[in-house]
This record gives sequence, C-alpha cells and structure tokens, in this order.
Amino acid sequence: MIPDERQALSLHLKYGSDKRVVDHCRLVARISIVLCESLASRGKTVDAQATLAGALLHDIGRSRTHAVEHGHVGASMLEEEGVDAVVVEIVRRHVGAGISAKEAETLGFPKADYIPMTLEQKVVCFSDKMVSADSVRPFEEEVKRFVRKGHDVDRLLALKKDLEDELGEDPEKVVLGTFGASFN
Repeated sequence: MIPDERQALSLHLKYGSDKRVVDHCRLVARISIVLCESLASRGKTVDAQATLAGALLHDIGRSRTHAVEHGHVGASMLEEEGVDAVVVEIVRRHVGAGISAKEAETLGFPKADYIPMTLEQKVVCFSDKMVSADSVRPFEEEVKRFVRKGHDVDRLLALKKDLEDELGEDPEKVVLGTFGASFN
C-alpha cells in the first residue's frame, strides 16, 4: 500500500507523532511535490505518489526516537503496517545525506546501505534538508550544520548535484521559486 495524505496522517496519529513533526513532514511533502512536478515537466519519470507518502512519513520514527536511527526505526514501523517497499526505502534512506553501510555498522544499525539511490529517495532527502522545523531555509544553512556536526558535507553536496543534473537547474532555486526568498 502507498498511503495517501489522509492515510499517512492517520499513521502519524496512530503512533503519536508530535504536531511539530507532522507539520515538518507536511512542508517537506509540499517541497517534494514541487520538485516532482519540475522533474516531470522535464520528462523525468518520478513516482509522485510514493514520493508524497515518503515525505509525509519520513519522520514517523521520531515518535519512537529523535536520534539518528529514526529513519530505520520508522521504516520498520511502516513495514509492519504493510506500506509499500518504495515508501519504506524513502523513509529508511532520508537521514542526513544518507548513511553508508560502514557508517550504519558503526552506529549499530541493521546491516544495510542507507544512502538515497532513487530519484524519489533523493527528492525527499533533499527536501528535508531545505526545512528547519517548519520553515524553508537556504540550503547553505544545512551545509553549515553538517560542517558543525562533522557530517559528510561532500555527500550532501553530491545529493544536491544529483538533483541539479536531473532538473537541469539548481533544486534550491526551484524550491525558492515556489516558496519565495523569505524562507517562510
């Protein structure tokens, strides 16, 4: 099953997601749809329904933990709910700019590679990086946060570059063209 918006929000309610998390997921979903529409207008094949569901549910694991493992925790929750594997993988792979199998092993995660690979996974991961809490922000703010935390900035920049190559333009500009330069 690929949940529609109502079903995704019902899952958040079922698991007791905080309103702030749900609001964040809804904004990430809005950004993801803008990017999907832009990709589709350029002839790219992207599953907008799965992307929307993945964006709406990407942080459902935060109902259990706010730590880095919330991605794979949320993915497991959704698997138990019978959610389609395409959506589950979007949720599993959205954390940071992805987590390599070696990093996952170090973190004690189930053995897997958690780096976004599909267009849908990359769209949700990037969209998530454009949002702080419930506000759109410049991508550079996420780059600075990655630097402060010692995360893999090159992987983050590669995520943006991958989308730029698919879109034929900077994905941040696509987002800001819809949400405005005020970042609200």
